[in-house]
Amino acid sequence: MKLFMLFLPWTFALLASSFASASVVERTFKVQNLTIKRLCNERVIVAVNGKFPGPNINVREGDTVIVHLLNEGPYDITIHWHGVFQLFSAWADGPEYVTQCTISPGNKYTYKFNVTQQEGTLWWHAHASVLRATVHGAFIIHPRSGLFPFAKPYKQVPIILGDWYDANVVDVETQALASGGAPNVSNAFTINGLPGDLFNCSRSQTFKMKVKQGKTYMLRIINAALNNHLFFKIANHTFTVVAVDAAYTDHYITDIIVIAPGQTVDALFTTNQPSGSYYMAASPYSLGVPSFDNTTTRGIVVYHHATPSSHPLMPTLPPFNDTATAHKFFSNITGKVGAPHWVPVPSIVDEHMFITIGLNLEPCDPKNANNATCQSPLGQRFSSSMNNESFVIPKGRGFSMLEAFFKNVSGVYTADFPDNPPVMFDFTNPNISFNTNLLFAPKSTKAKKLKFNSTVEVVFQNTAFIAVQNHPIHIHGFNFHVLAQGFGNFNSTTDSTKFNLVNPQLRNTIAVPVGGWAVIRFQANNPGVWFVHCHVEDHVPWGLDMAFEVDNGPTSSTSLPQPPSDLPKC
Repeated sequence: MKLFMLFLPWTFALLASSFASASVVERTFKVQNLTIKRLCNERVIVAVNGKFPGPNINVREGDTVIVHLLNEGPYDITIHWHGVFQLFSAWADGPEYVTQCTISPGNKYTYKFNVTQQEGTLWWHAHASVLRATVHGAFIIHPRSGLFPFAKPYKQVPIILGDWYDANVVDVETQALASGGAPNVSNAFTINGLPGDLFNCSRSQTFKMKVKQGKTYMLRIINAALNNHLFFKIANHTFTVVAVDAAYTDHYITDIIVIAPGQTVDALFTTNQPSGSYYMAASPYSLGVPSFDNTTTRGIVVYHHATPSSHPLMPTLPPFNDTATAHKFFSNITGKVGAPHWVPVPSIVDEHMFITIGLNLEPCDPKNANNATCQSPLGQRFSSSMNNESFVIPKGRGFSMLEAFFKNVSGVYTADFPDNPPVMFDFTNPNISFNTNLLFAPKSTKAKKLKFNSTVEVVFQNTAFIAVQNHPIHIHGFNFHVLAQGFGNFNSTTDSTKFNLVNPQLRNTIAVPVGGWAVIRFQANNPGVWFVHCHVEDHVPWGLDMAFEVDNGPTSSTSLPQPPSDLPKC
């Protein structure tokens, strides 16, 4: 009887949702320059509808979304709906030159897709150049029934953690690519676009969340920062994590959230402390990066009727290199079996892949081997790779990868991405950091071909080239089960015994541990070309990317449809 009662609310929710009618959510995004003031200086940024962060989109599971994008800004742009499956709607996924050519200034494109089989917090962002630094917003999928698999919170509050560059962020990237070095770091982190009162001229630019005593709030937390994992705390309060990447989890109680670039966390917190003011704060988790933004952003949680305080309580944040805290959070979350949209782990694996990920170098001047004047180690250029293939975005080839797939056009990419690295070695041994026999990866644009509905298991193995880092790997078009993660070199004999095949977390972005590995499994049930990349933005143009080419299914309803008539041309 207790088990029946436990599942009864979800059962009613699913029954109710089956009778609720879906809606069409239609929006217009105007991409324009916007002048705003941060850190004492006025800066011109690219923004949507005059907002930074951009507008939040709220939908219900099952809705159809139509967004008309008008590019009135100065740069080519696309929009990616991060974590949305885009089931049979790959034309709306957004990564530049992968699923579409860019929308040039003065032009427009309409994104149209259904939101099915998922609910929770996702987000949208630019997927061209580094424009997502300021072009982003929350994409919230509410339960179609209005019911959660937990008590409905009093209020739901988006918390977008970002970063701020006291410069033109496109110029920052352009200068770095020209020099071959790493870009200048951000100058501040932000909470909902505001840096907080630790920065000059920023006391009035501090996010404030007014709360009532004894209520439970759900924070919909998004890490929109370009390059940094973040720790997040509220002084004297604890969280109950109930979802990650729009997939419900078993309740996980913690006093700290750790969130990689691209990830989302839904966390409940109850205002059960004495009436007063409490800082919420975020600071970086970073290893292997010689220069990073080591600042703290903070907002204020203010209890109703609290006496105004100039000294809210401040949480103690971990040191920036606290891998133990990060790994505890990432590895202790489990999926909620039986929750809405829960998917069991596929038991039969059709494709096994072992993919090394990490930094590399490329020649400073390919035409002159003696030219070693670039601003990276050994005077070369920074690069990165997967399985020793350093991905090149196929700009200037006439078609996007998805168009080439649909029209069977050659010369845009090849479907021969390797299942394994070319050589096996001691991947995480720091002594290999500058082994020049392994350090340089060839440039290519390669995808891995998958049969429709095949099950894929991937071991992502971090490497110690140049420096070990935590790489958040995002797969477009799919959620995946995280079977296990750990440190050192993956051992198929001993580590496979650690696989959680019962209730693993579901994600779209996995933070592969520093000097370690992670194993994921998913079903390739979505035809098209799907980008796979590190969500540390610096690493994308360097080449830490690949793609999955998923075949069409056996029927027209399981195949990629015709491209929309207004799809941008290259």
